Amino acid sequence: MQKPSKIILGIDPGTLVMGYGLVHCTGARLTLIEMGVLKLSAKKDAYQRLQLIHKKVTELISLHQPHDFAIEAPFFGKNVQSMLKLGRAQGVAIATAMNAGIPVTEYSPKKVKQSITGNGNAEKEQVWKMLQTLLSLDQEIKAYDASDALAVAVCHHFQHKLSSRIADPAHQSKPGKKIDGWEAFIRENPGKVRSR
Repeated sequence: MQKPSKIILGIDPGTLVMGYGLVHCTGARLTLIEMGVLKLSAKKDAYQRLQLIHKKVTELISLHQPHDFAIEAPFFGKNVQSMLKLGRAQGVAIATAMNAGIPVTEYSPKKVKQSITGNGNAEKEQVWKMLQTLLSLDQEIKAYDASDALAVAVCHHFQHKLSSRIADPAHQSKPGKKIDGWEAFIRENPGKVRSR
């Protein structure tokens, strides 16, 4: 039986630098397809930069035909203007994916770090080191915007795997029934409890 295969495009949105990363998933195996950054000149006006984001995401979708699109949600900063600009950049990338018929999922920076390293407050260097291990990469990172985008794609893979396991009746005591806490689990699964 052939393992299910999919391509995930991860995006780290930005108004001056947008990171992107693509992974190919076959079962539990992850392979890097491409990662990089789109550098946007501050000399261009905001609308030209948004157009370049749209163009780059369109190119990536056309070239790699991803099945899923994952994007990092902007974190809340104190500068309202920066947040507005970042939200626009994110919105353009999302709209481009949706226009191509690709399902979109958004992850907070904390969720991405937690998923990759087990620590929601991990530094970018720690995230990159873990990505190198997970994807068997020996290259050096040139821009953390690229590794952040790659982390979003890998996070999506892990979250999708987790939700698939939860939805799989073989992993539930009764299909569609949620179990709350250990006491309920023991009550619903007496055969899985061993006495010492």
